[in-house]
Amino acid sequence: MTTNTILLILLSLVMAGGLSYFQYFFKAKNKSNVIWFLAFLRFLAIFGLLLLLINPIMTKNSLEITKTPLAIAVDNSSSIVALKSDEKTAELYKALISNPALKEKFEIQSYQFDADFKPSDKFDFKGKQTNLDEVAKNLKSINKNLIFPTVIITDGNQTTGNDYVYRFDPVNKVYPLVVGDTTTFLDLKINQLNVNKYAFHKNKFPVEVFLQYAGDKTINADFTISQGNSVVAKEKVSFSPSKKTATLNLLLPADKVGLQIFKATVSANTKEKNSYNNVKNFAVEIIDQKSTIAIVSAINHPDIAALKRSIEVNAQRKVILVKPNDINQLQDVSVLVLYQPTTAFKAIFDNNKLAGTNTFIITGNNTDFNFLNQQQNNLVFKMSNQREDYLNEFQSQFNLFAIDNIGFENFPPLQNPFGTITTNGNVSVLLSSKIRNVSTNAPLLAFAENQGKRTAFLLGENSWKWRMQSHIDNQSFDKYDVFVDKIIQFLATSTSRKSLVVTHESFYNSGEAIVINAQYFNKNYEFDEKARLTITVTNAETKQVKNYDLLKGNTSFSANLAGLQAGKYNFTVKELNSNTVYSSHFEILDFDIEKQFVNPDVVKLKQLALQTNGTAFFQNQVDDLIKTLIENKEYKSIEKNISTKTPLIDWVWLLILIAALLTTEWFIRKYNGLL
Repeated sequence: MTTNTILLILLSLVMAGGLSYFQYFFKAKNKSNVIWFLAFLRFLAIFGLLLLLINPIMTKNSLEITKTPLAIAVDNSSSIVALKSDEKTAELYKALISNPALKEKFEIQSYQFDADFKPSDKFDFKGKQTNLDEVAKNLKSINKNLIFPTVIITDGNQTTGNDYVYRFDPVNKVYPLVVGDTTTFLDLKINQLNVNKYAFHKNKFPVEVFLQYAGDKTINADFTISQGNSVVAKEKVSFSPSKKTATLNLLLPADKVGLQIFKATVSANTKEKNSYNNVKNFAVEIIDQKSTIAIVSAINHPDIAALKRSIEVNAQRKVILVKPNDINQLQDVSVLVLYQPTTAFKAIFDNNKLAGTNTFIITGNNTDFNFLNQQQNNLVFKMSNQREDYLNEFQSQFNLFAIDNIGFENFPPLQNPFGTITTNGNVSVLLSSKIRNVSTNAPLLAFAENQGKRTAFLLGENSWKWRMQSHIDNQSFDKYDVFVDKIIQFLATSTSRKSLVVTHESFYNSGEAIVINAQYFNKNYEFDEKARLTITVTNAETKQVKNYDLLKGNTSFSANLAGLQAGKYNFTVKELNSNTVYSSHFEILDFDIEKQFVNPDVVKLKQLALQTNGTAFFQNQVDDLIKTLIENKEYKSIEKNISTKTPLIDWVWLLILIAALLTTEWFIRKYNGLL
């Protein structure tokens, strides 16, 4: 409170006293106790009003103690149960959170993790996946800019996500508390099995298998791949204390069309603690044809190589590179990709008028647009000789097929001659163009369908940069390659469009997300947001039925069929307003990745502790962990002085008090006949 404020308050006291004296005592003959009391009430009321006019600032100081966070993350995956450590894990957690010294020093934060990460102090150990990377990512966000320790009660066996060793902030110490029996048991394991989802009929498809051995004896093992009661491949493998791993490469015949289920098994004449990880089921869909995509170009350009790679990611596609004069190579081609067509492409356009092959036209600085105007009427080009860079803008209302925005707004610009491009007829625009963030309302990627023939247009060169940018953004080409595959899939078929389109896989592994996507179109082939879609899933063996509603997204409906057990399932998707239905089937392969482990991964947990300058502890060392945390002087509570300033005018009770004083004075005067 300042000196001026204090002087004003003293002056207010004098003024309040003077006014009270003047009203009740100046020239007054009666100076009874009532008069004294009334004068006192008037003094308090006037003084209160003057205080409100002065409005002094009242300052209140208080001390606040902020403790260092102690994050305790508990592994809630089913591997803890498989290692028979669920009770011990719960016991260790209780020992930490109930320790008085820890509670006094730290602000304890309790979390659980499996595939996801969330705050919790109760654990059921039923998680289907383990993702320690989620722990690192979320703790960085929750305790941003703080120095704090982390205790992770886990077996260290991660089944999904990035390698967690280097994902934790090295500034913050991590103390892994290892649960599970660290005794080395003899164990044979199929560590990994790699196989393509698709193979072609009457060909052979490769299977790559990584086997792992834990033990101190030399043993011989048999590895077999069987289908039903038939063994389709068999190999002998030997292991020893110096040879712990083996890699097998086999070729299996694709002699049956359709979804084929196989079982890989490794076994030896020795009893193992865990035999679940000796078996791995896998599936391959055998297809009887391969579509050929022809990229026709008179020039060399990086776009062609990038497009070829993206298309051939799908094993059902084969790309051939053709010059404009090689018309003979275009027989039995599913899609024609015409890269920057000029008059040299005339024979191809003429030939395709009879063949009716769907086309993907890509323009650029070398394109002859006058020639292109003559050969098609979906787009009208009026172009100059000036080059321009075109950014893109995603059109969310696009509904020819389901497509998500994969970050198109971050993609580099495509280069094309400057000019005007107008659509003519039934043209759907997926990406429109912008020049320096100014929309041109012109298409950049568009699709047309006339009399059963489909055409796609990409109006600009340098799309290879899109693929590279997508890899930078996602650490993978997958999203961009799926985007290209959907374009080719749209062009590769000329069948009439169905009102209900459902997308799903033929098989899934247990523990994977099983998502069914569907689109429903009205009579104008517009995506119907008001559609009501349900799915009925029936277990082919037990006949158990489950019903789900499909939830609407931006361009499609989807249902997550979580909780289904391994087996074969039939399903039906139904649109309730029109009674349109789609029926199909899928299979869930029996594979629980959390049962693959015999021991905790002590090596990686020690690496994690070393990386963050922490220490790894075993389950019988919880007291040592608590002692380490308590004695660490790096973690101290912070004492803050909280100063709160409040203007007196905010005191509502002072206003109420003034009103009460004046009211009381009035009643007393009225009662004593002084009014």
